Amino acid sequence: MLGLQRLKLDAIWLEVLPATDDPDADQAKIINFQRQLRIHGLSGRYCLLYQKPPATEHQLETMRCIGMSKRTLLDRLAGPNTLLNLSYSIHPPFLLQFERRIFCDLDPSEIFYWMTKMELGQSHHDEFWTIGLNANGSDCRLPKSSLRWKTFYPLADTRLLQSQPLPSAAKFTTIGQWYWSGAVEVAGEFPDLSKRVRFEPYLGLPGRMPRAQFELAMNIGLDDPERERLQQLGWHVVDPHRVARTPAAYRRYIARALAEFTAIKGVDVAWRTGWVSDRAAAFLALGRPVITEDTGATRYLPRENGFRFIRNVDEAEMAVKDVLRDWPRLSRQARACAVEVFDSKKNLRRILGI
Repeated sequence: MLGLQRLKLDAIWLEVLPATDDPDADQAKIINFQRQLRIHGLSGRYCLLYQKPPATEHQLETMRCIGMSKRTLLDRLAGPNTLLNLSYSIHPPFLLQFERRIFCDLDPSEIFYWMTKMELGQSHHDEFWTIGLNANGSDCRLPKSSLRWKTFYPLADTRLLQSQPLPSAAKFTTIGQWYWSGAVEVAGEFPDLSKRVRFEPYLGLPGRMPRAQFELAMNIGLDDPERERLQQLGWHVVDPHRVARTPAAYRRYIARALAEFTAIKGVDVAWRTGWVSDRAAAFLALGRPVITEDTGATRYLPRENGFRFIRNVDEAEMAVKDVLRDWPRLSRQARACAVEVFDSKKNLRRILGI
């Protein structure tokens, strides 16, 4: 939304909130949503569609509009308009009321796979864009599709996310889901795609690198044996719902790290999707290098980009040493890369063709 505003476009944030059996909890979500948009200067720039009862179909006439009246929304739909539909979050029949419908994929391995199995919007959009930067590469192993995919970089608003000074602690961290229930079929099986599995080869890093602090902001309960195991190996575990509770807390947490260290969902590495996370883009924009596994994205980045791509724990150790030894230079590279390729205004201009 901030990028669209920088382009001086008349944009609104459209969000569907399915009702639950707890009206008070729903109301708390609505109030928090409104608060966060107000903090970012987006009061009056949104329409929250409260859907009761929840359904896979989106019928505007059955939804309550919050933040903008239904009449105002319909008046906008009567003129020229474009929908940037993130990961098929807006469904027919409401979807079909938009003049230009652009599908924006944020998870190529799952989206591409499940599009071969079911309707995920492929029949109802005019254009298809993905952050799988290597989706059209000769070495990409994503499930074949008849759709013509265009690629864009994960968005980071580099005006909101400014480069930050050297933090006080040499902390390497990431934020995510330790346990994850996503499913993609590979060679007739559904492998475990969780971070728990992907981090396993790297869990010995703290023992190798006593000068660095390694932290995980992951959904691991206080009574989960995994937490104790990780702590015994030298990893500090924090609750992501605390350290990244709001957008501002999320930004502060990233800024207090020296760099991101994370492993990538195995199928993105194996399929060479070219996936890069919007979280990595945020780290870069704040001047934080990123140590991660390569999914085939390297060729689409500037030569000096703030990334250190790794394949095993030995390369991870060398990358951590590089960051500790040469942080100022890598921090400048990270920021420059974010401004050059991940900036929201630049990517939105490409997608919209303006």
